[in-house]
Amino acid sequence: MLTTLGARESSTARLKAAVQAYEVALEERKRERVPLDWAQTQNNLGAVLTTLGDRESSTARLEAAVQANEAALEERKRERVPLFWAQTQNNLGNALAALGERESSTVRLEAALRAYEAALEEQTRERVPFEWAQTQNNLGNVLAALGERESGTARLVAAVRAYEAAIEEWTRERLPLEWATAQNNMGSVLRILGERESDSARLEAAVQAFEVALEERTRARVPLEWAQTQNNLGIALQTLGERGNGTARLEAAAQAFHLGWQVFNSAGQTQYDAYFSSRIQQIETLIEERQEN
Repeated sequence: MLTTLGARESSTARLKAAVQAYEVALEERKRERVPLDWAQTQNNLGAVLTTLGDRESSTARLEAAVQANEAALEERKRERVPLFWAQTQNNLGNALAALGERESSTVRLEAALRAYEAALEEQTRERVPFEWAQTQNNLGNVLAALGERESGTARLVAAVRAYEAAIEEWTRERLPLEWATAQNNMGSVLRILGERESDSARLEAAVQAFEVALEERTRARVPLEWAQTQNNLGIALQTLGERGNGTARLEAAAQAFHLGWQVFNSAGQTQYDAYFSSRIQQIETLIEERQEN
């Protein structure tokens, strides 16, 4: 419960409390005494450490998350508990992917890809449709991260397919926030593809994906996710604005960046200040230049 609530709040207090709760549990849940319960707690600890690590500039929590998930897999064997094994493979993939996105090497991203593909061998759509969709979404994320670093588009196109698969089970009616997450992620990949093409069709599709995501990812409901999507929307609008004439798209991009920045700043995530300031300054300069002509 603490992990679920904490993931939806800008504060990290509940997430840190969850870490403490799992660490206390491990003092009694000894591997020698209750190996599967110990592994479950290690798995849960790894998941919350990944969520916390995503919000911090340090990689210490993410490294700890990898260790916790690898520990869990020592008891969560595929032949013994296949679905729990797959769950931990998915969680391990999340921690590896978060680390890989911060490194120039793609070694961790490739390892994350293998972890997700392994998980999907047991997490089939017929067996566990929600978990299958979740792992498809995660698979899309790591394919997107890898594809962004490659000159080809094969992995980016595969990422779009993974998100489309996720949305087949993460429907808006059934799981609105998960549906919005997949829409946001698909929008990001469409934007990257669109930036590599002279045609703006994929960029327009990216804007649409972000806008529909924001219908469920509201500021009141999930402020940090809302801010993330505002930022993504701003990037797509800025690119479209730079390609076109006039200032409407550029002004909308600046507004999206301002909104996202406000939330990150109020959450104490000041590491993004320079990024948002630079983005907005670029747009304001271009708007001034166009207004003078």
